Amino acid sequence: MKRIYCLAALAVLFASTSAAPAIDVAPAGAAACSGCHPMSRAVETPFTRLTGRNPADIVTATQEFRTGQRPATVMGRLAKGFTDDEIKAIAAWYAAQKE
Repeated sequence: MKRIYCLAALAVLFASTSAAPAIDVAPAGAAACSGCHPMSRAVETPFTRLTGRNPADIVTATQEFRTGQRPATVMGRLAKGFTDDEIKAIAAWYAAQKE
């Protein structure tokens, strides 16, 4: 069982540190978004869907939440936890997802 955990940890580490992660693999941090921004249209949500959106729009909105330019309750705190590169990777991944 320990071997499985070690292999899983190495896979996560490798995926999060590779120079150009595959667009079909969710980048580190993308799971934080799915709590409020579900991938499936079958899920009712008052939040903007991120799948298929323009990545520049996602980056801009996230940066505005981070700086306080855009009012938020939770997003401002979440956005502060990501670097610009992480935000861009998450935005590119969500943009590439099919609805």
